[in-house]
Amino acid sequence: MVNRSNKIFFLAILLLSFTHLGALAQDNDEQGISTVLTVGSKNAIFGDHASYTFEVKNPTNTPQTGTVSYQITQHGKSIKTASQKVILGKQSSQKYNFDLPSLPSGFYKVNFMVNVTEYDDTTRRVFGIRPDEIRSKYSKPADFDAFWNKAKAELAAVKPQFKITPMPKMNTDNRKVFLIEMRSLDNYLIKGWMTVPINRSANHKFSVLLGLPGYQVNLAPITGLDEDLAIITLNVRGQGNSRGPIDTRRDEFIFYRIEDRDKYVMRGVIMDCIRAVDFIYAQPNLKHDNILVSGGSMGGFLAMATAGLDKRVNLCSAQNPILCDVNNLDGEVTWPVNDIKKYIRTQPGLTFEKVLSNLNYYDAKNFAETITCPMIMGIGLLDPYAPPYNEYAAYNAKPGNKRIMVFKDLGHEISQAYKDLEGRWMRDHFALF
Repeated sequence: MVNRSNKIFFLAILLLSFTHLGALAQDNDEQGISTVLTVGSKNAIFGDHASYTFEVKNPTNTPQTGTVSYQITQHGKSIKTASQKVILGKQSSQKYNFDLPSLPSGFYKVNFMVNVTEYDDTTRRVFGIRPDEIRSKYSKPADFDAFWNKAKAELAAVKPQFKITPMPKMNTDNRKVFLIEMRSLDNYLIKGWMTVPINRSANHKFSVLLGLPGYQVNLAPITGLDEDLAIITLNVRGQGNSRGPIDTRRDEFIFYRIEDRDKYVMRGVIMDCIRAVDFIYAQPNLKHDNILVSGGSMGGFLAMATAGLDKRVNLCSAQNPILCDVNNLDGEVTWPVNDIKKYIRTQPGLTFEKVLSNLNYYDAKNFAETITCPMIMGIGLLDPYAPPYNEYAAYNAKPGNKRIMVFKDLGHEISQAYKDLEGRWMRDHFALF
């Protein structure tokens, strides 16, 4: 019997086109020296101290001598180093066990180095120590709720003018495709897509997956095979078929009007997502109590913001969300910090401190505090844009029902295992059997 959850075509919306940042085995070539690093826990999360096994393989006819060593760093500072001697005969291999020292709660980078007669290499990894204890030291602004209540009131004053246009040439054997349009904050016209299963019953109502976009991603219709699910993909202002007046270059979008918290582009973007929930509620063929918001990277951030601001959302799935614990991003990531700093240098009187003050109103961890629906999150420990410490600061801020999947060898991405979990989780909550 086929598991129906495996039939769902779920989103993996990423910030850019990233590939895996490293494989577990660091093989040189079939005839050369190679290494294999094995971590002492499934997801590189430990209760007290981390442990690794570093294997060196020498298939050559030349004996190898030298060292294998590690270096632990956090926030760019060296924490601990240690090494072991290597005496490796020809056509042989040897495993070296490393029990790392006890460390405080947090995430740490560790480099394992091999330096032998004919081979030098470095394997870079990240491990966590009791990440469930991580809490941001920065509280949300005192007027955070008032700020967003004002934004929602302004949105409510805009007539949505919902428009649904059938796109019969885009239909599949089992789904109809519709272009959807609506007016959002500042009367901005936003567009997206809705695909609905073909069903003989005119009164049938569908659960809803609202897919939110990654950074500068043009979302297209998603069809899939699920017979119980309507799929809406939203292109927020400045992206895809909603570019309109906001027609920035790719790198400029993230800092568009960032000098003013009330005019920053993300204020309108988040309200676009709220307006999409309004759209769902306006459709008689959609279930208003079965709404899942899902996205990756910027889409993960938007899923958390939408769920935090709109209690009509029933489930939240965030993959590698950006803009988590924004005050702790500088020094940990290059994007978007470097692009924002470049922009600041072009604006007389604008400071990085002022920008951070504004970004506190757009911090995913602050939205997480108000998410009451169940949530799942997926993160990669090697993520250069959404560091695991920041992700956990947001995840731990969310009260109640939640679950996180950690992928120790992935960067700005999640695996199929997360998508499978998302499918089962949604179907269980929405009673789609």
